Amino acid sequence: KARLDKSLSNEEIRNLITAIGTGIGDDFDVAKLRYHKIIIMTDADVDGAHISTLLLTFFYRYMRQLVDEGYVYVACPPLYLVKRGKKEIFCQSEEELESAKAEMGEKGLFIKRFKGLGEMNADELCDTTMDVDKRRLLQTRIEDAIECDHMFTLLMGSLVEPRRDFIVQYANEVK
Repeated sequence: KARLDKSLSNEEIRNLITAIGTGIGDDFDVAKLRYHKIIIMTDADVDGAHISTLLLTFFYRYMRQLVDEGYVYVACPPLYLVKRGKKEIFCQSEEELESAKAEMGEKGLFIKRFKGLGEMNADELCDTTMDVDKRRLLQTRIEDAIECDHMFTLLMGSLVEPRRDFIVQYANEVK
């Protein structure tokens, strides 16, 4: 909901714009894009989801062509590591955790819950989130531009009451 000039006063946003290379607003030029995969990588918790949403909102509002042309991705780091001996399974959800436990048998398992990317050692981060052959990425796509714009306005706009009503209506469905 911040105006562009306020967003541009944020050093991280300025660094992001510089790293991407396209410029912004009237100066935006997709031909100057330095990377063909812009990956949002945050912790697999509520705070990480909030940061991802803020960044997606920024891209959607101010660098929309990057989203439209499929350059924006969201990394899906695991919540759990299930291990027995040398066999490891990384799980993104409670459902995957239960499936891994059933597959490996529940006795003698080592189960680790990751609190965030910073908690992982370098090998775990590489194996789960950086390795192109193992990582899980979601490409950001807009299937319904009108609905997408409505949701960004509802969830990230300045009107509190409609956002609160939406959250109250759907809170019981969140897992």
